Amino acid sequence: MNISLNWLRDYITVDRDVDEICRILTNLGLEVGGYREYESIKGGLRGLVIGEVLTCVPHPNSDHLHVTTVDAGGEEPLQVVCGAPNVAAGQKVVVATIGTTLHDGDTPVVIKRSKIRGVESLGMICAEDEIGIGDAHDGILVLPPDVVAGMQFNQYYPVYRDTIIEVDITPNRVDGASHAGVARDLAAFLGQEGPARYALPPVDDFRAPDVPCLPVRVERPEACRRYAGLCMDGLTVKPSPGWLQHRLRAIGLHPINNIVDVTNYILFGLGQPLHAFDRARIKGDRVVVKSVERGAKFVTLDGVERVLHEDDLLICNGQEPMCIAGIFGGLESGITGDTTSIFLESACFDPVFIRKTARRLGLSTDASFRYERGTDPNIVIHALKLAAGMIREVAGGEISSGIVDVYPEPVADFEVLVRYDRVDRLVGNKIPRETIHRVLRALEMTVEERGDGEMLVRVPPYRVDVRREADVIEEFLRVHGFNNVTLPGKLNASLNVSEKPDDFKLKNLVSDLLAANGFREVINNSLTRAAYFEGLDAFDPAGTILLHNPLSSDLNAMRRSLLFGGLENIAYNVNRKNGNLKLFEFGKSYTFLPGGGDGDDPLRQYREEYRLALFVTGDKNPASWNAPAGKSDFFHLKGYCELVLERLGLSIDRLEAGDAAGDLFREGTRYSLDGRALLSIGIVNRLPLERTGVQQEVYHADLAWEEIVRAAATRVVTFAPVPRFPAVKRDLALLLDEGVTFREVRDLAFATERSLLKSVTLFDVYEGEKLGPGKKSYAVSFTLLDEGQTLTDKQIDRVMEKLVNAYARHLGAGIR
Repeated sequence: MNISLNWLRDYITVDRDVDEICRILTNLGLEVGGYREYESIKGGLRGLVIGEVLTCVPHPNSDHLHVTTVDAGGEEPLQVVCGAPNVAAGQKVVVATIGTTLHDGDTPVVIKRSKIRGVESLGMICAEDEIGIGDAHDGILVLPPDVVAGMQFNQYYPVYRDTIIEVDITPNRVDGASHAGVARDLAAFLGQEGPARYALPPVDDFRAPDVPCLPVRVERPEACRRYAGLCMDGLTVKPSPGWLQHRLRAIGLHPINNIVDVTNYILFGLGQPLHAFDRARIKGDRVVVKSVERGAKFVTLDGVERVLHEDDLLICNGQEPMCIAGIFGGLESGITGDTTSIFLESACFDPVFIRKTARRLGLSTDASFRYERGTDPNIVIHALKLAAGMIREVAGGEISSGIVDVYPEPVADFEVLVRYDRVDRLVGNKIPRETIHRVLRALEMTVEERGDGEMLVRVPPYRVDVRREADVIEEFLRVHGFNNVTLPGKLNASLNVSEKPDDFKLKNLVSDLLAANGFREVINNSLTRAAYFEGLDAFDPAGTILLHNPLSSDLNAMRRSLLFGGLENIAYNVNRKNGNLKLFEFGKSYTFLPGGGDGDDPLRQYREEYRLALFVTGDKNPASWNAPAGKSDFFHLKGYCELVLERLGLSIDRLEAGDAAGDLFREGTRYSLDGRALLSIGIVNRLPLERTGVQQEVYHADLAWEEIVRAAATRVVTFAPVPRFPAVKRDLALLLDEGVTFREVRDLAFATERSLLKSVTLFDVYEGEKLGPGKKSYAVSFTLLDEGQTLTDKQIDRVMEKLVNAYARHLGAGIR
């Protein structure tokens, strides 16, 4: 939010320079992003002087230019070539001297000594639009004859100057979203050093006739806490006076007309949104605050037709809606150039209703920003009176009715019981009670002593973020100053013992491993599109956690799998000609368990699971002069999964394998340990690819990280020296039934020979008519090693004979 220093000083007397003010505001929690100087005319008219045209003769080489001599207050007159048709001797004009910078929009133009058609020109006689004070360009600006030549033009034509401070308002500090709110905080801080005058503009001179205003009926009091208004007649809609336009432009607003500008001035001055209705267009001569049926249509000021919800709050007349309450006005009730009478509204709406409507309609305005976070019901009437007085000042007319104020249940101050010892403990210092009271009262809180080391603090309604004892203490400390808390002479420390294995270290270990193997880490939103999970047997429809008020249909559910986020990453990259990818992501999946909770702990109905997802697609290696490009495949990804497991002390060979084919995987394998699924690897099926717009084959691995960490906790990575004796390899070509798996072959080998057999690998598979129906051939390599001596041929032959016999007996295998 932009804060005008000139405007701020309307509410508080402060003699600090801008750097000191910025430092104080940042310490108060209103973080300053920076500040800048503002001038109503870019460049501030610097370098422009008032000159008197002494002579004016036609240019010798042009039929439309003139050669003039101008007294600009220097020792010698300036020769200036001018192309304006109205230039003449004796005129007082504005002259841009050499070195002056003019601004053509955002483009600076520096006036230089030049020759125009052979005649030297030492400056420029300016038109209105060339110096930014008007739009006329039909001739030069001619000043009254009594002005003094040589005077700086910005002394004759004052430029509005201001300092604009950029304050970053956090969502909980809507009380600081106005100049008055910032001034209040500043006064509370400065009040610790001496008296600091802070006051709202007075409304003591407000006078209204004892005439009833329009009837107002509030049908949704839970959505409209307070609604007030008054009528004004005899108004003239026109541009605002210069001071008001300067104030608005300085903070980045575009002036519209005097009526609307006053409502914006009050909004940014006091933080209270207002709305002005053209009274002549209020049908039925009444105002009703209510909702309409779902599906009703309403055209807003921007000309867009909006479809309404039954919980949207509207300001209606006797026949139809006029405004979406607290958000946006209607096209048919707004202020126009023909407006002469208005109904001026000042209200306090429920933040939840406004926030939901704004999200549903995709609207965000300065008014909704404040209403969504909570406004002050007690400033409604003050703002209304101040606005009415300003409108009468800038638009004429008169206040033609009394104030109607519908406030059925006044909002009381929020009461918080605060213990002094709690203040001392949280602050870390012993704080005098008088200091605590002074700071809290400066923040417009009331303090009542309760005895027994306690005080009752009453918090005004506009401080929507102060509801607990800790909040009140934070408010005190914020103003008292964190820098004023003295450090103790001793330092207390506690030892933390993390669980083993350390999950954080393991994640970093695996992340480094994957990154070293060419993977890129991705981080996706936990919110995703519910439609991704629809119609897939892998996901029970009742298990999807839907958001009640999503920002969009693309973010309307909690993700149940990391698959679709990864596929979105792949689609994004492929569409940008980057199709060879290796990605990984650590993240949580979320599932609702119908009937899985209990009354004491409803959160048990939700399950969060930490997962690791791997994605491989495209070429696994680029084409080069000595090798063609190789496509990624299932075994390529499986190799990386084996690498991850082995780094954690697990072996994929020791896991139970099962079929993972289904909605998510066209083909795949699921690996489990003691009945707990650890990971699934496979080729992503057609439907997930279509839903994310991916048109190339993707290989995906889904690792249950928490289960893997638990399994790794029982594994110990040990060191073994390089064997002193040589290992021996022997191969067998086994003729097997086609239903026999390599896992059975490997497991049977280790069960047969436990001491000398070190590894079993499959290096060839053959299937053909020559083998006979239902048969296949596995070429298997066996590695044998004795840690204590060199193996003899007799030992090797005995082991291989045992293996051949075991395969024949248990698997019906023959030797080819």
